[in-house]
Amino acid sequence: MAQANWRLEGRWIKNCNCAFGCPCDFNAPPTHGECWGLLGMQIDSGFFEDTRLDGLGFFVVVHFPGPLHEGNGEAQPLIDERASPEQREALFAIMSGEHSDEGTLFNIFSLIVTKMHDPIFAPITVEFDQEARTARLDIPGALQSDVEPIKNPVTGAPHRIRVVMPEGFEHLEGEVAAANIQSSGAIAFTTSGSHSTLAHVVQTPQGVAA
Repeated sequence: MAQANWRLEGRWIKNCNCAFGCPCDFNAPPTHGECWGLLGMQIDSGFFEDTRLDGLGFFVVVHFPGPLHEGNGEAQPLIDERASPEQREALFAIMSGEHSDEGTLFNIFSLIVTKMHDPIFAPITVEFDQEARTARLDIPGALQSDVEPIKNPVTGAPHRIRVVMPEGFEHLEGEVAAANIQSSGAIAFTTSGSHSTLAHVVQTPQGVAA
């Protein structure tokens, strides 16, 4: 099958149960031995072939029993209910990894997830300020998460740190912050004061674009 042409640009959120500074970004095992988390994007501008995707949100809740590269993960897509049937199919086609080069985000995702739960279509509300390290994600009946700056444990002052990944397959540069997560879908879990990365991202079939 020929690879389709697509592009997604938008606000990227990755929150998980690990300590600040996602160990996966450093090829290290999860802080607590397994990964519970979410990742996804509020699309500012995007398309899949002739289907526009501007303004839609999509997120995926995941669980891995160990380091991500060992696979055996499960995932549940959460898709903006406003998406038309054509737009839903376009997002699923992108997430399938079938239209991405080897070693890119969606290709890798397709290889390490062995159980895909039925998707949830619901309203998605995203508030996002990368500079301030704040965000809020609300998907009724499925997922709520809020993000705030890491606090200095002595003074309480906001602490700032960035992760720069020149060859990253998820993002090139992200702000590290603190997340609270309440997931109530097929993969249910909660966290408090766990890891968050906020980034502006451009994804293409060839990977992350600058």
